[in-house]
Amino acid sequence: MTITTFDAFSRLSINEISRISKFLYNHSGAFKDSKSAIRKSIMYAAKEVPGLGGYVFIMENNDEILGAIVVNRTGMNEYLAENILVYMAVKDTYRGEGIAKKLLSHTIKYCTGDIAIHINKDNPVIELFEKQGFKSRNIEMRLER
Repeated sequence: MTITTFDAFSRLSINEISRISKFLYNHSGAFKDSKSAIRKSIMYAAKEVPGLGGYVFIMENNDEILGAIVVNRTGMNEYLAENILVYMAVKDTYRGEGIAKKLLSHTIKYCTGDIAIHINKDNPVIELFEKQGFKSRNIEMRLER
């Protein structure tokens, strides 16, 4: 199993963006966003759309994606985190094998600055983030238009 890191300097092909988007959509369970939202976050990370970019981390075994994380850079610090972890998923058949922990540890080591995550309060993965040092700090309120 290997972790591959993609950023603005190691461009993702359109095929890879589609492959990772599909993986995240299919393995995010009840808490998933739309395919379009997932794709946009990856395109932002890969600097295929204007913005600061970010990172995509995938763990694979023989070209099979086992887990993936998408981080978008915010360009902010002190008042908001410099990075936001937007998506993380592990293939159902590999859950409980430490893949999420390895991916999250790699993400923490690779990214500079604070990392924030918005997570549903009912998502059981909260415990993993707490074990990695994440702390509940704010409640997000959103005006949707």
